Amino acid sequence: MTAVADTAPQSAARERGPRTPWALTAPALLLFVGVLLIPLAMTVMLSFHDWGQYKGIEPVFILKNWHEIATDPYYAEMFWRTFRIAILTTLLTAVLGAPEAYILNRMSGRWKSFFLLVILGPLLISVVARTLGWALLFGGNNGLVNKLLMSLGVIRAPIPFMFTETGMVVALAHVMMPFMVLSVWAALQRLDPQIENAAMSLGAGPVTIIRRIIMPQIMPGVLSGAIIVFSLSASAFATPAIIGGRRLKVAATLAYDEFLNTLNWPLGAAVATLLLVALILIVVGSNALIERRYAEVFR
Repeated sequence: MTAVADTAPQSAARERGPRTPWALTAPALLLFVGVLLIPLAMTVMLSFHDWGQYKGIEPVFILKNWHEIATDPYYAEMFWRTFRIAILTTLLTAVLGAPEAYILNRMSGRWKSFFLLVILGPLLISVVARTLGWALLFGGNNGLVNKLLMSLGVIRAPIPFMFTETGMVVALAHVMMPFMVLSVWAALQRLDPQIENAAMSLGAGPVTIIRRIIMPQIMPGVLSGAIIVFSLSASAFATPAIIGGRRLKVAATLAYDEFLNTLNWPLGAAVATLLLVALILIVVGSNALIERRYAEVFR
């Protein structure tokens, strides 16, 4: 009797089993399709339409926008500037964020919580507000940053930060730094501190410990953070728009101008689609190379 009672719920679960996961995921799947896939598909379709100053958007299938992007060197320079700034931002966050995460990991509980809050604090502030703060700090040749560097003897003449790639890289690095620090810090959680002590007891120096023990352990975190920082930096809009201005455009600000200023929606859709495809290819390719590399190392 007991066996029959136990098998009844199991048979009922098997009957409704195949449908239950779909029923649970259907709302999220519909939301994903409605707010992401459908707008992306409409943007891609819009990139193949025609546009004229007096005739507006014509729903015809043409390759004029894609041909213009492929043949005009202005767009090539725009995309090269976008990825160049993203690469420099990624390198700067990796160089500064990895040691910062290591120091954070070695702190005691109370100080670790405090400085972790300091690192995560910028994420609680709007990107626009943070970028405007950097614009005030840069402030041309008489900005606080130039005055501080000149008073410390680091530079002799003011460095132009506003409307330059240098200022955009510095501001983006500050915005993206928490993502790199958190990625490296998560990788360091799997590192046993006793391994460093064992290496020191065997005569290994600080450089050897960093090169042979710490770096191999944190590299997955650095590479994961690099992918996040690169993709967010390449698609950033607020920081390049404020620091770069209208004279120094990137792909995101170019698409914005085509949509809202020029009103050439098909060309803006083509720029946005090309940026999205390029980022997907770079991120997926980088992730595949990283996984294959570490699969060969730990095999």
